Amino acid sequence: MSSSFPLLRLPQLVLCEILKSLSIEEKFKLSICSKKISTQINIARLYSQKVIVGLDMLNHGIRVCSENYRDSFEISIYPDFWKRHNSNTQQFSIACCAFLSAIEHLLKMFYCKISTTISHHNSELYQPTISMLFDLQVEFKMLFIELNGSEDRILLWNQISKKLELIEDLVFSSGLDSGFSPLFTSWPQNITIFSSVVFTLESLLECNCTRIILQWTHLGNKDLEVILKNWKTGKLPNLEFLRVDSRNITSTGATILGMNLSELDGTDIQTDDGSKTATINTGHQMFFEMSI
Repeated sequence: MSSSFPLLRLPQLVLCEILKSLSIEEKFKLSICSKKISTQINIARLYSQKVIVGLDMLNHGIRVCSENYRDSFEISIYPDFWKRHNSNTQQFSIACCAFLSAIEHLLKMFYCKISTTISHHNSELYQPTISMLFDLQVEFKMLFIELNGSEDRILLWNQISKKLELIEDLVFSSGLDSGFSPLFTSWPQNITIFSSVVFTLESLLECNCTRIILQWTHLGNKDLEVILKNWKTGKLPNLEFLRVDSRNITSTGATILGMNLSELDGTDIQTDDGSKTATINTGHQMFFEMSI
């Protein structure tokens, strides 16, 4: 008859090596078996790989995966959730487990980056979870937020706008009818804005993001010329990529640095000190790209 393996009786260095070799799902399952093994996994957290924690608030699920996405598993808040869904990913259900408790447990075990979407489909009840994560200074791989003008959403934005440096990729939309123009008191690494009429030329010139993508803006040829002139003098020092989509970018009328769109397309432009070179791509009108 086989007997249980005395895992906790192993020497500390050996135990750490074993824990290091486990998959993230195996570590998670072991950690909820007992407080002792959970403590040992927490001690070995230094050796744990970083993970991305995807919060699917609409379907009450959490997907945990390694940074290379090769190792992953899923947690369902409702035990019968995954019985109704097909997936090739290994799955694991926790009955009656709240989002907050599951996330806090994962934060003790791994170096986590969060990815999630906050839209009109989400219950406002989940916004305190996002607030808690920012209070804990948890980093975000990606955060998509729909600014719908509601009081709760405005309060959430006002909180997270002070800590946007915690976000690698921020994606948000703000409709004209929301009546809300977001203020930025910090910046993420990369930003993508849909319905970005609320993101003015002044906002862009103050932005210190690495990648900036603006869709459905009001920016036009004259604005693009201001951007390029500022970049040439050393402004926007972190910028590596800029894309602007706008109906006001046109082949007729105002030129950009003395060139129309077809002349500008494929042109290399240098900063005044010659330290950086940007390649301009205009393609068709209503489109502008700048790669540095």
